[in-house]
Amino acid sequence: MFDDVRAVLFDLDGTLIDSAPDLGAAADKMRTDRGLASLPLAHYRPMAGAGARGMLGVAFGLTPDHADYNTLREEFFVNYENCLTQRTFAFEGVAELISALDARKLAWGVVTNKSSRFSEPLTRAMALFATAAAVVSGDTTPHPKPHPEPLFEAARRLGLAPAHCLYVGDDERDIVAGLAAGMGTVVATYGYLGQQADFSQWRAHAAIHSPLQLLKLLDCA
Repeated sequence: MFDDVRAVLFDLDGTLIDSAPDLGAAADKMRTDRGLASLPLAHYRPMAGAGARGMLGVAFGLTPDHADYNTLREEFFVNYENCLTQRTFAFEGVAELISALDARKLAWGVVTNKSSRFSEPLTRAMALFATAAAVVSGDTTPHPKPHPEPLFEAARRLGLAPAHCLYVGDDERDIVAGLAAGMGTVVATYGYLGQQADFSQWRAHAAIHSPLQLLKLLDCA
């Protein structure tokens, strides 16, 4: 399906790694520190892709326009920094997928809206990312996704035209950014889509229901 792909770019949370347990734990600690009952991970997981906004929304029903939002967000950030990789793991099949890309000498990288405050120490700590040719964070460029600039930046770092890159993500903004950048786009449906997401309306070129299905799209199976 994708005949001229020379590199594969991935979203991070919900595509390569399941960080919901650590994100949820960081928010839940705020609840228990205040004497509130702990919430199960199942409450936090569907909102993991929304970062602090999603986690604080679940934990306290807060929205960004609340007077205390910024203060509580920083508390959440500190909690999350302290547990970045305690419960975070690669989705099943991701390590094998990366090994297959490396074996075929296909460059790969990460384009995430996660701030470099978190993405850089996390990717340094996980062996999975040792061969990543680029890690572009939400604050690397002036515009996060769904703007295409982070994807353009990743392509520049790889020395490739965007048309030779494939972008894989689990959120509509990933597909919007990928299409705007002129890249092939693939929805990772195993991530944090949520029950209400209708990815068939996102105009992605393809969808995969497990990481290793990407190899079939690349004719590498």
